[in-house]
Order: sequence, then structure tokens, then C-alpha cells
Amino acid sequence: MPRKGHSEEQIVFALRQVENGAKVEEVCRKLGVSEQTFYRWKQNYGGLGELRQLRDENNRLKKLVADLSLDKHILQEVLSKKV
Repeated sequence: MPRKGHSEEQIVFALRQVENGAKVEEVCRKLGVSEQTFYRWKQNYGGLGELRQLRDENNRLKKLVADLSLDKHILQEVLSKKV
């Protein structure tokens, strides 16, 4: 039987479905994988959703800091030219 090669998004989506109340058997049947594969995914990718959220928040905060630093630099230039 050939491997299907599910993407990380599909794996995380399957894990979320089970967390939200779906039965493991049903999710495995829809994806065409065994329960053992599902539990291996759960072990390997269980925290991936939280990690992705943290990465997104970190990127958002980095952009915010960059914008504020640029604003500060511009204001300092304006003040130095007035004096």
C-alpha cells in the first residue's frame, strides 16, 4: 500500500478534530490511515498548532517593534533638526 504523505496542515487538522470531540476511528477512516499512525502523529505533531500560533504572534510583535523603532527614530531626527 503506497504512502499518502499527508501535509502538516492535514495532520494538525485531524488532531484538532479529535480534540473537538470526533472519534479517532472516524478521523482515521476519512484520512485513510491506521490508528497507530494517528497516535504517532499525535506524539510528533501534538504541539504544532500552539507553536504555529506562537510564531505568528512573535512575527506580529517583531513588526510592531520595528514600526515603533522607526517612528522613534523619525521623531528624534525631527527634534534634532529643530534645535
